[in-house]
Amino acid sequence: MEISKIRLAYRVIIDSSSTILWDKYVFEDTFKEYKMQSQQFNSTENPKNTFRQLLSENEKASQLHFLVGIAADGYVQQLKGNFHRVSDVLGNQYFPFINYKLDIINSDITDPLKHKIGITFYSPLLTYFGIIDGNYVVSKNTDNTNEYEVIMFPTRQNLSICFIQKE
Repeated sequence: MEISKIRLAYRVIIDSSSTILWDKYVFEDTFKEYKMQSQQFNSTENPKNTFRQLLSENEKASQLHFLVGIAADGYVQQLKGNFHRVSDVLGNQYFPFINYKLDIINSDITDPLKHKIGITFYSPLLTYFGIIDGNYVVSKNTDNTNEYEVIMFPTRQNLSICFIQKE
């Protein structure tokens, strides 16, 4: 069996229809932050309401992904490195992560219902053994050894291998 080191990425989409309380807080705070931060990239003569319009007018508006992401940082820190919506095959509700990235899918300063963001969580380096029965077989142990305690995450939408390091 060929062994590699990988990182998994899990992306969650948050918009006005989100029902989970954590998502609602992130939604509200990132929308407020977007309204505030977008002003510095908008022209006073011909203001743009949506993020896509603003981005097409001013390429520096791409900084808004990072700037708006700061508003979500406190909420992400509350998760303490485990995103509890991704379960392994045993039903354990956690996805270990060491980093995240927020991106604005779209937003409109005049309509909060159009605000939509994605947050991608990145796992630590994992030892990857392959896919068995539709499950990523991985281990948190990345040392070269003959024994590994493994975790199996079902392949699913929004969960992907984002980095591979061949042995």
